[in-house]
Amino acid sequence: MMMARFIPVSSCQFRFGFRELPPSSSALNPRRFEVSRRRFPIKCSSSESDDGVDSVSINSSMYSWFTGLGGIGMLDTAYLTYLKLTGSDAFCPVGGGTCGDVLNSDYALVFGVPLPVIGFVMYGLVTALSAQLAEGNLPFGVSKTNGRFALFAATTTMASASAYFLYILNTKLSGSSCLYCLVSAFLSFTLFFLAVKDVKLQEIQQVVGLQICLALIVVASLTASYSTARPIPSSSGDIELPYYSTEITTLSSPYAIALAKHLNSIGAKMYGAFWCSHCLEQKEMFGREAAKLLNYVECFPEGYKKGTKIFKACSDVGIEGFPTWMINGQVLSGEVELAELAEMSGFSLDQATEAKPLQ
Repeated sequence: MMMARFIPVSSCQFRFGFRELPPSSSALNPRRFEVSRRRFPIKCSSSESDDGVDSVSINSSMYSWFTGLGGIGMLDTAYLTYLKLTGSDAFCPVGGGTCGDVLNSDYALVFGVPLPVIGFVMYGLVTALSAQLAEGNLPFGVSKTNGRFALFAATTTMASASAYFLYILNTKLSGSSCLYCLVSAFLSFTLFFLAVKDVKLQEIQQVVGLQICLALIVVASLTASYSTARPIPSSSGDIELPYYSTEITTLSSPYAIALAKHLNSIGAKMYGAFWCSHCLEQKEMFGREAAKLLNYVECFPEGYKKGTKIFKACSDVGIEGFPTWMINGQVLSGEVELAELAEMSGFSLDQATEAKPLQ
């Protein structure tokens, strides 16, 4: 007769089988049993995970969000790094202040290191760490719990720094606008809220303590770095510019002339401002002759000073920066290469070969 029993040993359960043998002639052992040689799986349950108790419980599916947002942040800060190192502006906003004003100020350096470079490194750290956490393959034998703590610490540091920089932007750099800086701050806050979204109730005290410590360190470090920084005046409040015409020095190629004629014929418009260097550079791409053929809209025909309203034709279409192209219902911001303008407008090379230079 086969029988089966469960005998608890600590937190594990063993399952085995045995059978009863025929009665023995010995009075001392009237019943005999034989344990079966069959092997049975042993399954042990545990109240703790293999990796220990996670202080920050983040769903694995969320790591893709960390990786994606971190990648966007790397692109954003890489572009800001390019602007910082080359001294270029992104484009000319309506208010007059540019990313260049912010990036060229004393507040764009932290202990001599360009701020966008620091941001790029931090976004890269978040991207790499979240990707490794998603795969469960952390280097140097780091546990998943410690990896999650590192991710939480990184996002807390970034959010604290972004909050401080927004304060600087509103108080020390008033009048300057940097859309890419605001995008970076938004990404930092989003990553931070994702990291704290699933914090366990019993870990709140420990997490809050970590947040406070990191925030204090960030604020103290930035305050020390900016102790000698000089604020810049409000660009929109201190500048008064009478209208002036700009001179285009480059010559137009047959291709540029044909493209300008084509853009004019389909109703494409270029919106700009007389003081915007990028508008001038866009016209220089076309050259002197072709630029005259463009359907150009000046958004400040009466000059610029505090309180000056943008030209109605520009405000009606929601212009936020210069130059801005309106082509077949599509909007292109900033300087645009001629090849891209041709593609967007449906311009063909056959039209270029038919054009001749203007005398």
